[in-house]
Amino acid sequence: MKIARLLLAAVILVATGITLVRLHTAGPQSWPRDAIVSEALPRLAFLRDSLEHGSAEEMQEIFPEGYLFSYLLYGLSWAQVGSRSPDAGLRSRAVAEARWALSHVDSPAGRAVFDPSLDPPYGVFYAGWSTWLRGGIVALSGEADPRFGSDVTALAAAFERRFPDPFLPAYPGQAWPCDSVVALAAIALGDTINGTDHGALLARWLSLANTRRDPVTGLLPHTAAPGSGARATSQVIILRFLYEFAPDVGAADWAGFTRHFGSDIVGIPGIREYPRGVEGTGDVDSGPLPLGLSFSASAVALGDAVLYGDSRAASALTGLAEATGLPFSFGGRKRYAFGRLPVGDAFLLWSFTARSLRAPYAVPRTAYAEENAWPRGFWRVPWYGMGAVAVLLAALVMRGGRTAWRRRSRLPASQEAAPPR
Repeated sequence: MKIARLLLAAVILVATGITLVRLHTAGPQSWPRDAIVSEALPRLAFLRDSLEHGSAEEMQEIFPEGYLFSYLLYGLSWAQVGSRSPDAGLRSRAVAEARWALSHVDSPAGRAVFDPSLDPPYGVFYAGWSTWLRGGIVALSGEADPRFGSDVTALAAAFERRFPDPFLPAYPGQAWPCDSVVALAAIALGDTINGTDHGALLARWLSLANTRRDPVTGLLPHTAAPGSGARATSQVIILRFLYEFAPDVGAADWAGFTRHFGSDIVGIPGIREYPRGVEGTGDVDSGPLPLGLSFSASAVALGDAVLYGDSRAASALTGLAEATGLPFSFGGRKRYAFGRLPVGDAFLLWSFTARSLRAPYAVPRTAYAEENAWPRGFWRVPWYGMGAVAVLLAALVMRGGRTAWRRRSRLPASQEAAPPR
């Protein structure tokens, strides 16, 4: 019993120590370039294994774009990792892996849930994301791809035909602004790579989209339906891709987003699915909403914070993920939550390695005035309190073991030797 109690106390102390250390993990923008690459490779190895064992098909059973996102995010993460590394061998490997992912995206299985009769064909979700990945491969490899240029031209033409409505459909009769923002980022990437100029189209889109902003939060809406408010699962995607063609607009929206959607629960700096003061239910995009928080939005918001230079938010979101996401490394592979939801690992990795596929942009720090900074610097205090309770519990466990041993050692020899009745 004494050994068992000592082991239990040791487990409590070690688990507490690991959690508190992980809670202080710095945001990725504070990591050296080589450290980010080294951290990403074991996660990529896990994702490759999971894809080869059918995880994309499993994720498709959970939500409509599960298959596509599984391969898209794997390929995009490799593109971001490759762009960070000066190692020619690793860059070549990154290109090969991203192309392998694209081959699954650009396949009957990748297009299966999308409608070819839409404009653009298969809808703006599929067309925008697939073109973004293809452009990332071109940017990394330096090799021309005529298909990329034609896809960019087709996207631009679809927007011109749709105006004055700025939001293209992803499915028949359904449009989400975030999907159009991804497509516009792909068009802007095409301008950078191919030397084209769609500046007038991008400016007109912004002007039209601004008339549809949510009057409560000032952010772009969740759906194209009139009166739609803003929600986090779409807003984090909008912010990620606004950075690529309208970074000043994105920076201002990021500040407003953290003000309205940053968790106000002390000790949990996650992202709410609905603005503060608004309660709502989860759906296939957000998943369950414990305490109103969205795990998926919190993971993607990490990448937004990295791109917009918000080190406070990036560190908080990274630390929370490392402390509560149950990260586990074995055999050169790292996974979260026991690897039960690989697409969640993919979203987190895409955010951890966040990097512009066009050109770096320095966001003025004035975009994040101290009075609006989120989360507050004392958000870890409740965790310290729980750590103190855990230490006290471990001490009580050890003290209980010593007390029991002392009591037994004081028994008279005759009583210790007495046979049971």
